[in-house]
Amino acid sequence: MLLLHGAGASVQSDYLTLLASELAKNSIEVWRVNFAYMQKSLNGSKQPPPVVVKLQQELADFIALVPDDLPLFIGGKSMGGRVATLFAAAVASQLASEISSEPAASSAQLQARIKGICCFGYPFCPPAKKALGIAARTEHFKTLKLPVLIIQGERDEFGGKALESELHAANWPELTLNWLPFGDHDLKTLKKHAMSQQELITLAATASRDFIDAKLLAA
Repeated sequence: MLLLHGAGASVQSDYLTLLASELAKNSIEVWRVNFAYMQKSLNGSKQPPPVVVKLQQELADFIALVPDDLPLFIGGKSMGGRVATLFAAAVASQLASEISSEPAASSAQLQARIKGICCFGYPFCPPAKKALGIAARTEHFKTLKLPVLIIQGERDEFGGKALESELHAANWPELTLNWLPFGDHDLKTLKKHAMSQQELITLAATASRDFIDAKLLAA
């Protein structure tokens, strides 16, 4: 799995370090990568995320670097998951030439290479924008041709269990939702809850393994 970070924390964050460890325990080889803006921030020159098309270009470059000896799935925390789904939708719409900096990376090649996507805390709508009535970031879901698993905390402030009926009504055939009890956007829980963040991250890794196994068996 090629694992991407969210907007504000690198792949070295505690969350993604623990997730990568749990994925590895489930026999999933993990490649963690930082987008260029995040690497510059880690080096002391704080940078905001660039426009999403730029991140998709970087994702195409990352994919080209991953060995092809194993089936490739892309995993993304928050923004990373959104970038991965936008990239997959663009590939499905034969727009790879606009988002790939590799001239040889045709949409057909990319479509064949990526087997699925796992989103850990999809950012359906930032809380501030939700208050303004701005719609969830799901417009591209209808063009997806790759299977997508979204693992979401029920208390996620970017889109929690209250969204469930709306998401099911949309009936996107390639989308699977897995709700984790008590978790927020980082799968943190409150003291009163029966499960810890670590336990939820373990469940997220197990759900990812089950999703990957099912897709590979169906191929």
